[in-house]
Amino acid sequence: MDQIIFIQTGMGTDLHGQNITKASVRAVKNAIHTNSMPGIEKSLPERSLDNMKVNVKLAIPAYLESLKEKEIEAVIPYGTVNVEVMDGGMATTSGIKMQDQDDVNDKMYIVNASVEVGY
Repeated sequence: MDQIIFIQTGMGTDLHGQNITKASVRAVKNAIHTNSMPGIEKSLPERSLDNMKVNVKLAIPAYLESLKEKEIEAVIPYGTVNVEVMDGGMATTSGIKMQDQDDVNDKMYIVNASVEVGY
């Protein structure tokens, strides 16, 4: 990305089931669903959303290899999406292991997201 225009941040949690993808999708949605970028097209080359680039950075506490990047990319409605994964976030107790929620332990996973928009 040559020029970053906008950066949004968010946090997502999976309380039960230890699903890193679910927590990551929630983090990205948290970042982008509380913002509007009404002038973005005017800032992009050729004034086209097709020229928008989006870098999604995810700080994940565990199971990085199980992340389904296509599900993250699907959350972003426009542009070309790049997903970068790094160690981070938080794993902490949910206080209970619930078998009917597919828990394998009593952990909840919290993911932090940074969504950079530019060209």
